[in-house]
Amino acid sequence: MIKIAPSILSADFARLGEQVAEAESAGADYIHVDVMDGHFVPNLTIGPVVVQALRRVTRLPLDVHLMVEKPESMLESFVSAGADMLTVHVETCPHLHRTLQQIRGLGVRAGVSLNPSTPLVALEEILADVDLVLVMSVNPGFGGQSFIERSVGRIRRLRQMMIEQRVRAELSVDGGIHPETAEQVVRAGANVLVAGSFIFHDPEGIAAAIRRLRASAERALIARSV
Repeated sequence: MIKIAPSILSADFARLGEQVAEAESAGADYIHVDVMDGHFVPNLTIGPVVVQALRRVTRLPLDVHLMVEKPESMLESFVSAGADMLTVHVETCPHLHRTLQQIRGLGVRAGVSLNPSTPLVALEEILADVDLVLVMSVNPGFGGQSFIERSVGRIRRLRQMMIEQRVRAELSVDGGIHPETAEQVVRAGANVLVAGSFIFHDPEGIAAAIRRLRASAERALIARSV
């Protein structure tokens, strides 16, 4: 099953609750929340108060992506605000196993992400301890970037690693996702698609964008299984 996770980084924050509700009605599976600190990535976004507000307007799981330095200091605040999953970066966690244990200890799902230039081997010893692996297919920090083509090969190799280790975690992709790239990454093994600009900036609306994205992904999934 393919899951669609609209990223609110590209939403209209003046109408955030309305747009998240529209995404939920259109069949979104997660709401992806990008938290940036202006240090690990060159942008500054939101904190727990926005997650708390989102929790009041949607029943969808809130996937909070912590693109921050020292994420372990923020875990409890985001869980208290209503996060259902916390995803941290390999690059910011020198004691990654401990951080993942902290997340699980707070009663939510644990995810791990890696940047485009980070070798996949960084995940080899931790795959069995996560619920989701998030591959960045752009350099993190800003929405609306173009998809990095070599991400397809990385996803394919990561899926093979997961198969070999019998890991059942979800494999998510974030960055430059639209119907064409969605087909590529699903064929390579992804099953969660994070999309911001394509969904929230579509001239035909959020629901139409989600329908087109899901249709493309489902076709690719069928082709993958043949």
